[in-house]
Amino acid sequence: MTIHLVDIEQVTHTCPAFADPHPFDIRRTPVHVIPGGPCRAPVTVRCGAQTAQIPCHRHEPTKRQCGACRVIVTERTITTRTLTEEVAA
Repeated sequence: MTIHLVDIEQVTHTCPAFADPHPFDIRRTPVHVIPGGPCRAPVTVRCGAQTAQIPCHRHEPTKRQCGACRVIVTERTITTRTLTEEVAA
């Protein structure tokens, strides 16, 4: 399985429409990628007389993908900043 490690930074604010603070800017920065390796269950696709084998992640839903093709996203850090009223106005 391929593991993506990301840092998340979100900026929150309050506005007249929604009194509760809510994020309006979310940025995800990839930090590290651990590759899962080659596909262990390639799928044969046919079009007319042509056949080709493609990795299962290009054809199958997540539940039916092999372990090498599955993707997991892990958050390393989540930083939340709040805009002050002077800056938001």
